[in-house]
Amino acid sequence: MQLRKEIMKLLSVIVCLGVILSFTGCASSASNGATAKSVTKDASDLSNTLVYAGENTDTINPVVTGQSELVSIIFSGLMKYDASGKPIVDLAKSYTYDEKSLTYTFNLRPGVLWQDGKPFTAEDVVYTYKELTTDKTLASTILDDYKDIASVKAKDENTVEITLSQYNAAMPGYFTIGIIPKHLLEGRDLTTSSFNQNPVGTGRYKFVKWDTAGGTVSLVRNEKYYDKIPNIEKIVYKTVAVESTKALMLQSGEADLAWLNAKYAKNFRDKKGFKNYDFTTADYRAVSMDFRSKFWTQNKDSIGVLNYAIDKETVVKSVLTGQGCTAYSPMQLNAFGGNKEADIYPYDLDKFAKEMAKLGWTKGSDGIYERNGQKFHFKIQVRDYEEERVDIANVVTKQLKDAGVEMEIVLVTKFDWNAGYDGFLAGYAVEFDPDAAYKQFVTNGSANTMKYSNPVVDNLLTQARHSNDVNERKSLYGKFEVAFAKAPASVLIAYLDGNYVGISGLDGPDTKRVLGHHAVGVMWNVEDWKLAR
Repeated sequence: MQLRKEIMKLLSVIVCLGVILSFTGCASSASNGATAKSVTKDASDLSNTLVYAGENTDTINPVVTGQSELVSIIFSGLMKYDASGKPIVDLAKSYTYDEKSLTYTFNLRPGVLWQDGKPFTAEDVVYTYKELTTDKTLASTILDDYKDIASVKAKDENTVEITLSQYNAAMPGYFTIGIIPKHLLEGRDLTTSSFNQNPVGTGRYKFVKWDTAGGTVSLVRNEKYYDKIPNIEKIVYKTVAVESTKALMLQSGEADLAWLNAKYAKNFRDKKGFKNYDFTTADYRAVSMDFRSKFWTQNKDSIGVLNYAIDKETVVKSVLTGQGCTAYSPMQLNAFGGNKEADIYPYDLDKFAKEMAKLGWTKGSDGIYERNGQKFHFKIQVRDYEEERVDIANVVTKQLKDAGVEMEIVLVTKFDWNAGYDGFLAGYAVEFDPDAAYKQFVTNGSANTMKYSNPVVDNLLTQARHSNDVNERKSLYGKFEVAFAKAPASVLIAYLDGNYVGISGLDGPDTKRVLGHHAVGVMWNVEDWKLAR
């Protein structure tokens, strides 16, 4: 009986081992097979597909949002920017400008098709610019770029005339705005149209699908594009908010290219399998004040002096790991900017204390400055997923606190201009014509979210916009920089380099171009890129 039990026990063990081995073998075989199949499938699907970890977005429409990476490759304008940032023809094969009548005449490329197969004509151009200049319901920060357009008309299906009410030196650059299709949008509310999530352009890549749950926008190259057709067949644009996630996606192979903050980009330097692309950008960070808030209404005379209390070089070295430079002007890195006479605030705590005393501020028992019974305490909002901005804000907060000023940080998921904060940790860029500053800083400008108003700035920016003398414009913008420094809208902290990281099999990103806010513009020459896996 005992022997029988032992035999049965042994048989059970053998059966169990057999089952385990069977499952192990099947699992191994299935796993290997699935992996091989998956690899084969992925290699087939992704061999010529660029996966880009990009910015969050909910709208792809150049008229509503202005430029973005997606807008730049789906849409095309009458003009485009070349490597040096100079506007050159695009949908227009040529153009002329008549100084006497202030009229641009664009001769359009014949045979261009919308990505839905419909013909592109002059009527689409007329429709786009009329929306920008006459649609009173349109909510867009770029509207002031087009306020000098008096009329737009089609002479024939391949010729458009755009007449200005007065000369605008920046106009050629503003003609780079993507043209939108009249046949799909006429009569619709551009701000709320479903077109914004299902865009149709004439550009290098064609929209296929937006998987909002998965956070991916799928694109395929436009085989009927009128110029050089891109080498890379597909682009999968992943909408990623959190900066650390982008770095993890690159590391794990889920992304081929991403803009990273300096600290994350540093981790990929000299790392096998990756390339670093370091662009110059005009992208700056600043503590931007909301002039609707009670605190700044009463204390706007004390904004500039804060610069003395901030060691900006420390911010550049610590937060940006040296990938950037200290900032003193919103157009400091522009060809028309960089007036050193505007660099009036060295880091100097003794000077800060003296200037605060002149302004009537005295330190209370807690070490915080007070004036007229009010503490120097203001509250700014910072988006919680932008680690670089959070880090900058934390360093600045500590430095200001040590000097006697309380800057309270409130982390938010989305900026809310009506929530009653005293400002926000801002970013902006003036990478092309310096007139880009007009809409942000002129009183009631279309991008002037913080309601800054300075008559001297208004006058200088307006004069510079309408001057046709390059030297005069440079002089005016230099004066603007000084006037802005003396009565600033914000406390500028630093300019960032554009640190991109790509896989070693990606070839083609060209660092000649100066990039914009959030390092936008990396895909300016995407048609030349190649991908090898």
